This record gives sequence, C-alpha cells and structure tokens, in this order.
Amino acid sequence: MNFSEFSLHEDLLKGIAAAGYVTCTPVQEQVLKTSLSGDDLYVQSQTGTGKTAAYLVPTIQELIANPENAGKKALILVPTRELAVQVEEEAKNLVSATKLSAFSFYGGVGYSKQVEALQKGVDFIIGTPGRIIDLKKGGQLDLSAVAFLVIDEADRMFDMGFYPDLREILKFIPNPEKRQTMLFSATLNTYVKNLAWEYTRDAKEITIEAENITVDEIDQELIHVSSDQKLPLLLGILKKENPASVLIFCNTKRGAEVLGKRLKINGYQSEFLIGDMQQSKRLEVMNRFKDGKVSMLVATDVAARGIDVDDLAMVVNYDLPLEPENYVHRIGRTARAGKSGKAYTFCSEKDVYDLPAIERYIDKKIPSVVCADDMLSEDKSKGVYIKLDSYGYDERDEYHSGKDGKRRGSRRGEGRRDEKFSRGKSERSRGRRDAKRFDSRSENRGAKKSFEVEENLEGLSFEERMAIYKKKYSGNSAAEGSANFSASAKRERSKGKDFSKKKNRRNSAKPNANASRKNETVRQNEKARNGNSRAAETRQEKKTLENTGFFARIKKFLKIGK
Repeated sequence: MNFSEFSLHEDLLKGIAAAGYVTCTPVQEQVLKTSLSGDDLYVQSQTGTGKTAAYLVPTIQELIANPENAGKKALILVPTRELAVQVEEEAKNLVSATKLSAFSFYGGVGYSKQVEALQKGVDFIIGTPGRIIDLKKGGQLDLSAVAFLVIDEADRMFDMGFYPDLREILKFIPNPEKRQTMLFSATLNTYVKNLAWEYTRDAKEITIEAENITVDEIDQELIHVSSDQKLPLLLGILKKENPASVLIFCNTKRGAEVLGKRLKINGYQSEFLIGDMQQSKRLEVMNRFKDGKVSMLVATDVAARGIDVDDLAMVVNYDLPLEPENYVHRIGRTARAGKSGKAYTFCSEKDVYDLPAIERYIDKKIPSVVCADDMLSEDKSKGVYIKLDSYGYDERDEYHSGKDGKRRGSRRGEGRRDEKFSRGKSERSRGRRDAKRFDSRSENRGAKKSFEVEENLEGLSFEERMAIYKKKYSGNSAAEGSANFSASAKRERSKGKDFSKKKNRRNSAKPNANASRKNETVRQNEKARNGNSRAAETRQEKKTLENTGFFARIKKFLKIGK
C-alpha cells in the first residue's frame, strides 16, 4: 500500500516524497491504519522495518491537520544518542514542507544549543531520558503541552536501566486520557507490556514477526572456530567476499577497539564505535560509515543502536551475542525493508553455550561449519602491541584479539545511562592518567636515566619490544639494586637504635613502677609454689589411705571425727 492512498495532508506528502518514501512497509501500514483513529499502540517490530516513519507520519498528520492540536508537542524517547540523531534527521525531512520543527536532546554535549532551540520552540522533542530529566528539572523544558508520546526501543530502555527515568518523565506529561501513546519494541516482554498497561488507554497490539527477517531473507552461516583463529578467519572472509560494507559486532568495548585497530594494520579502512567516545567523534565515525568513506565498522551492541545504513552488505558476529534478542538486532541490519543480506557468526569455545538459546529464539538451526585452514588468512598485526586510547590505562591483548576475554558483567554496564555519565567518566579517566604520570615523575626525580625508551611502541613487534626492555633494565641495574638495598638496611638499623634509646628513657623515667611490678611477680611465684606443695601433700595422704585396710581406714576417719 502506498502513502498516497492514505488521506494525508499535502504538506506531509511533500515531506514523504522528499524522504524518498513511496510504498509502506508492513509496520508502517498497520500503524497508520490504527493510530490515525487516535488509539494507543504497543508495537513489536525489529530494527530496519521502517518503524521510525511509522510513528512520525501519523504524529505529523495529527499536529498539522487537527486544529485541536495547535500548539501541542510530541515527545519521542530513545535509549541512545545515535538513535536520537537518526530520528531527528528523519523528522526534519518529513516536516520540511511544514512549519513544524524537530530537535534532539542527549548527553555528552553542552546544554547551550539545546536550551537555545527550546527557547525558539520545538514541536518534536526527541531525546534520551537522562537529558530530558535534566532539562525539565533545570526549568528549560516544559512538557505540559505534550499530546503525543512515543517510546522507541522500549526493551532496550529496560536493559539499560532507564525504567525509573521513564516513570519519572511520565509524571511530567499529561495523563493518558489527554495524550496518544505509542510503544515500539523488538520484543514485547513482560516489562514492556506492564508499561503499556499502566500508562496507555486500551492500547492495541501490533506484531511484525521477526522470523520474516531473520530466517527468510538473510543468508546465515555459523562457523565454529577457536578464539585465537577468529581474526585470521575474519580476514579470510573479507578477502574472499570483498563486501562493499560490513558491520562487525563485539561484546566488549575493549574488544571492539582492538579489532578495529588490527583491521587497519591489515590494510582495511575500518573504524570502531564504542560508548566511551566523545559525541563529536561518534557522530563523525557514523557519518563516515553511512557515506561510504569507511567500509568497515566495529561496534558494540549499545553503540550500534541507531546506525541506519541502506544496502549493508554483511554483518559479522565476531562474538556470539549474550542475549538472543541481540542476534536478531544485529543481523537484521543487513536486511533492511525486505532486502536480503549475509550474516556470519563466529562461535568459539568461550561462547558456545549461548548458541542453543539463540536457535530456540529464532526457532531455527543456524547452518554451521567448522573452520578449516583454507578459510584463514595471514594476520599482519600478530605480535603487534595495540595501544588503547579509550581508557585510563593500557592493556595488552595477549598478542591476538581472540584472547581479549569475554566480560559477562559488562553487558548492562556498558551502556547504562551513558549519555549522562560518559563525559564525567572520560574526565575522571584523564585525571587518573595525569595523576599516574605525576607520581611516576616524582618517584624518578633525581635518578639517572640510563636509556630513553621510545614512547610509541605501537608499531613494534614483541621481539623488538623485548630487546628494548632488556637493554633498558640490564647493565647497572644489579649494582643500583645493591646500593638501594644497602641504603635501606642503614635506615632500618638507625630506626632500631632510635627505638632502643626511647625505650630506655621510658624505663628510667618510671623506676617505682618497674619495682612494683617485679615485687608483684615474686609474690605470685611464691603463692604458686605454696599451692603446689599443699597439692603434693594431699596426693601423698590419699595414696597412703588406699594402701591401708578397710577397718583401719574406718578407725582413722572416726578418730578424725572426734
């Protein structure tokens, strides 16, 4: 069904044409049919099905076509900064022929531009929960005129710990009877349904089956491979397939950074996207990937939310996702709007136990093979030290990316309210680095440097670095260590002498107390000796009685009684 078949405002149709939309996707068609009547909705739809336009188009229609909604606003809540920017761009395209405005509000950037936009007036308020609450409590944002509420990717909101923030925001806006509410989620779990039942008016459910995406339209292949052969296998696939664009998923931020840099060493145009990046850098990387200037992007699940790339040729699960739902999120990016795609999944000995849950979730056995030698390619980065620039310390990655380790506990923490705390976190990291450098300089002040070590070791191999370390720490190190030990021993001896002097002074200052303690000890010893003597006499008497006859003992007891 085409958009032109709906009774939409002409200015909205111009925006739809400018955005390049002609035919509705299934979710767009069903949402338009239901929401234009004013009903609340909760919709299950996967990433890449066109759900953003599904809620933007009917909302724009109601704001410009219904006179009762004059001056009303729409609030759209999303879990990540990237998704907020994506929704803002699409909203601006759709309202380009109208007088409506749209702006995104998220953390990691300054407040000045966002406050300035609010002062000018914004009809579509698109933002992450943390920044929306900050602006509301700061008095810059008024939510009393919100007539349309959209919660996008509600399941991810819960995973990232935003449920308390959502409840707080819902207190600021009009009651469900005075607004239209739409919830969109890849999975309609219990939390999402509870939220819908609590904050909507008889919401209607729309479900777009995930199997149409994950099974029918994507060529999936699972490869069993050991951890230390993951990177050679990836290089072999890239060499054989030569994809125009590829999105590679890792479970950890560190793993994504290491892999992105190793791909560069192997001659590929690659970038990595993680939550610790500054917002300007994140947007730059995303735009370069969308524009085709970079053909490969390595990302974590949270950082990749909001990446919308048309005609993505390949998705690679370098690490098996920890949650079955994330498998659908990942590979669904290569099958946008009904197109086909290719998805490779690496399954090592570290994450093989997560595979059954994924296959149960998609209700299908993923075609699998075992990695063979002819599938591997040479890794030019093997043995090269990878310097990390996203943390407050450097880590070695065991000389190959397969041993970076799987951190189960980082799944939630990685993206948990990252738009509120990432800037503070990076500042604290810089502070720790500065403190460490200062301490290092303080410890080495006055000491002679026998060798100046080159600061940048990133391009050196393991053997070259070992040679540098050997040259630096050999030679006079033993003599220096002996001298240090002798000086330390002298300090300890001097401390011992001082302590003895102090002790003698204390003892001489209290002679009466020492004498009293000595006399008391003598009295206690004499008392103990007397007690022992009496006990010995008692034992001897008892032994004598035992050797005496019965009648003799009776006579003795009677004599004692008299």
